[in-house]
Amino acid sequence: MKRYIKFLFLTAPLALLGSCVKLDTVPYDRISSETFWQTPEHAKQAIMGVYGGLRRDDLYGKKCLHDNMGGLAFGWQESGYLSAMLGTANEQTTYISNFWRNQYDEIQRANQVIRRVPGMPIDEAVKKPVVAEAKFLRALHYAELISYFGGVPLYNESVDLNTDFNDLKNPRSTIEEVRAFIVKDLTEAIADLPVAWPQADYGRATKGAAFALRGKVYLYAKDWQKAIADFEEIVYNKSNNYGYALYPKYADLFKLAGHKSNEMIFSVQTLAGVGLEYGIPFAYYMGFRGSFGGGNFSIPTTELADSYENKDGSKFNWNDFIPKFNEDNTVKRKAFWATHTNGKLTSIPDTALLGKVYRSRDPRMTASLIVPYSYHIGFVANQVRTLQFVVAAGVSENFGQCRNNSGWYTYLWRKFVPEGNENGAMSVREHTPFNFPIIRYADVLLMLSEAYNEAGQLAKAIVELNKVRARVGMPGLNSGPAVLAVTTKAQLFDRIVHERKVELAGEGHQFSDVRRWGIAKAQLDGTIIKNLFGETHFTRKFTDRDYLWPIPFTDRQMNSALTQNPGW
Repeated sequence: MKRYIKFLFLTAPLALLGSCVKLDTVPYDRISSETFWQTPEHAKQAIMGVYGGLRRDDLYGKKCLHDNMGGLAFGWQESGYLSAMLGTANEQTTYISNFWRNQYDEIQRANQVIRRVPGMPIDEAVKKPVVAEAKFLRALHYAELISYFGGVPLYNESVDLNTDFNDLKNPRSTIEEVRAFIVKDLTEAIADLPVAWPQADYGRATKGAAFALRGKVYLYAKDWQKAIADFEEIVYNKSNNYGYALYPKYADLFKLAGHKSNEMIFSVQTLAGVGLEYGIPFAYYMGFRGSFGGGNFSIPTTELADSYENKDGSKFNWNDFIPKFNEDNTVKRKAFWATHTNGKLTSIPDTALLGKVYRSRDPRMTASLIVPYSYHIGFVANQVRTLQFVVAAGVSENFGQCRNNSGWYTYLWRKFVPEGNENGAMSVREHTPFNFPIIRYADVLLMLSEAYNEAGQLAKAIVELNKVRARVGMPGLNSGPAVLAVTTKAQLFDRIVHERKVELAGEGHQFSDVRRWGIAKAQLDGTIIKNLFGETHFTRKFTDRDYLWPIPFTDRQMNSALTQNPGW
C-alpha cells in the first residue's frame, strides 16, 4: 500500500446526503479523542467522509469511462483510458496506480470509523448502523479491487494508519480470502443497516444495498444459489418491503428527474451550484463542446449504436434501410454528410430516412445516444441553447451545432450529459449534479436472470430479463415471434450479454462483465474502432494479461511481499 495515504480527511459535505449540517474538514489524525469521536454528530461526520471519497476521479468519478475499456466507447486521450484500449498500459500507468491508491485510501477511512465508533460514548442505536455503513463501503472497495487486480492485501480495522504507517506490507491474500472478508463485512452490515433512512439521510447504504452487493460478489464467484437468494430477497421482498422498482422513464434515470428514484439501490450522491461544487464531471467527460464545455473523453462506438435492436426485437441491419450501406463507405458518407456556410445548411442527407432508422429502434438508443440530426439542449457562452447534431466539416456550437471536441464523426452520449445548465443546478462543467448509480434495480434483475440461467432455471431467468425489456416497451423473449425465441442456456446467455450492454451502457459495467465472462479477448482484441463513415480510428488490443491489471510499480517497490499478476 502507498505511503502517500497520510491523512484521512473529512471532506464530504453532509449536504450530499440531504442534510444541511456543515461538515468539519479537520484531518482525523490531528483530532484527539477528547475533541472528536464524542457525539452522534461526530459519528455521522466520520461516515460522511467515507461516502465523500466515492466521487474521486479514479473511483466513481470516472467509472462511466470504464466502458471505453469494455468496447462500448472510446476516448481521445489517456484520461479516457486510451492506453488500455491500445494495450500499452503498464505497472506505472497513472490511472492504474490511482485506482489502487484511492481504493485503499477509502478502505482506511472506513477502517478508522469501524475502529473508533464502537468506543464512542453514544447510544448503540447510533453506533451500529454507522459501523455497518463503513463495513458496506469497505466491502465495496475490496470488491472493486479484486475485480481489477485479483487477490490483494487485506487491511482491517486493527490497522491504525497513524501508528502503522510504515508497516503496511501485507502480502496479497487470495481472491477467495478477500471474497470471504467481503462477505463477512456485508453479512454484518445486513444485520445492522436499516431498510430505509429518513429523507434527510437519503443516499446512505441500506440493508437492500448490502444484499445487492453481496449477491453481486456471489455472482462474480459463480456461487449461483447464494446469488439467487440475495437477489430474490430484494426483488421479491422476502423479509422486508424494500420498495425497489423500475422507474417508468428510462431516459430520466440519468437526469435530475429520476436520479433519486426507487430504482437506485445505491448511488454516489452529488450536489452542484455556486458554492456547492460536489458533482461528478459528466459534462466534461461524456459531453461535447456545446454541453457545458465537454471534452469527449468518452464517445459511443458505432458498434454500440448498431447493436440496439429494432422495436420488434429483430436485429438491426443498415442494409434494410439503405442498400449497400454495410459494404460501401461512400454510401455511409452520403447517408450522413451535410454542408454548410457559417452554420447555414447548404445540403443535407435524407434526414427523414435517418429519423425513421433511429425511431424504429429500441428506445434506449435515443435515450442514451445523441444520433445524427437529432437535438440536444446545450449551454453555450452562459446561455441555454438548442443544438443540432449535424455531420459536417467545421460545425460549431456557435452555429447551433453539436461539436465533437476532436473533430471525429461519431455518435455522442446523451446519457448523463446535462441539458442546459439544469435550470441553474450546475455552475461548472466538472460538477454535474446527477447521482451516479453503482447498483440499480435493473442491474439486479439482469444479475438475477444470469444466476437463474447458470443454475439451470431458464424460465425464471427469462421472466427477470423480460421485466427490463418491458420497461422500455421492447417485446419479451418467447413472446411469439421466432426472432424472440430462447430455448437454451447458451441462447439466453447471449441475450443477457446484449441486454446488459444496452441497458447499462455508459455506467461502467461492461469492462468487468466481459472480463468475468472470459470473453474480453474475443470481443476486444483486434476490434477496429470506426466512425460513421466506416473509417478507422484505431484498433483495440487485449491480451490474456489484460484480464487483470498490474500491481502498481511504486507499491511493489515499497512492499516486497507484493507479487505481480501474470504477463506484467
